Amino acid sequence: MTAQITGRTGFAQTTQHSIALAGRGVTKFMKSPMQLVDVVLTPIISLLMFVYLFGDAMSGGDTDGYLQLVAPGVMVMAVFQASIGVGASLSTDASTGIFDRFRSMPIARSSPLIGAVLADIVRYVVCLGALAVLALVMGYRVQTGPVATLAALALLIGFALSFSWISVYLGMLIKNPASVHGLMTILILPLTFASNVFIPRDGMAGWLRAWSDVNPVSLVAESVRGLLNGGPVAGSLLATLAWMAGVIAVFFPLAMHAYRKSAA
Repeated sequence: MTAQITGRTGFAQTTQHSIALAGRGVTKFMKSPMQLVDVVLTPIISLLMFVYLFGDAMSGGDTDGYLQLVAPGVMVMAVFQASIGVGASLSTDASTGIFDRFRSMPIARSSPLIGAVLADIVRYVVCLGALAVLALVMGYRVQTGPVATLAALALLIGFALSFSWISVYLGMLIKNPASVHGLMTILILPLTFASNVFIPRDGMAGWLRAWSDVNPVSLVAESVRGLLNGGPVAGSLLATLAWMAGVIAVFFPLAMHAYRKSAA
């Protein structure tokens, strides 16, 4: 009980506890796969809509070329939207009293939150898998090799895991799943549509181009395009990693503070 009372555990113990609780989250997904429907249908509808409804207008008739541009961008949008789920789920858990039970156990204080974030990897993998299959059927082709492809997938999942801490913080702070979902949507939509996900940087107005150059969604989309389609990666990748580290550095402590405060 010492670990629970002091709230201090070693890195190895924290990792072990977090993985164990991540397994709990994965089991919930397996028992209720309908929880994954939204992360599959939303990106599929988005890709179909932007390619077949808007593709001609946005590409000047080059639908195949537009597919090569937009498919990696929609992957970024999809995992970003999927990151909402963890905050809403934790908000629901907070209302059931499960966290009171966790606090009574000799586990690392951070492990319930870290475990929930890690469990969401299942959502991201399912989302990206469904989207990749559809993109290939539609004619998208990876122009690089398997190593770069795996790196792109790892970057997408890492981006979602990092930014999911914003959702976790809101879930601990608000404890209302609908409000968490709404606030995260308010954050995600402007970042996504004011980015290069759907249109190339050169087609933007000057002020929007300036914002897109520092927008984390644009940066990770540019990195993923470079890894999948070929092209420069280093600059956008370093900026993406800086954004990911910054978000974790800010929102992980905030989420933990809100979690501890909820016990008071």
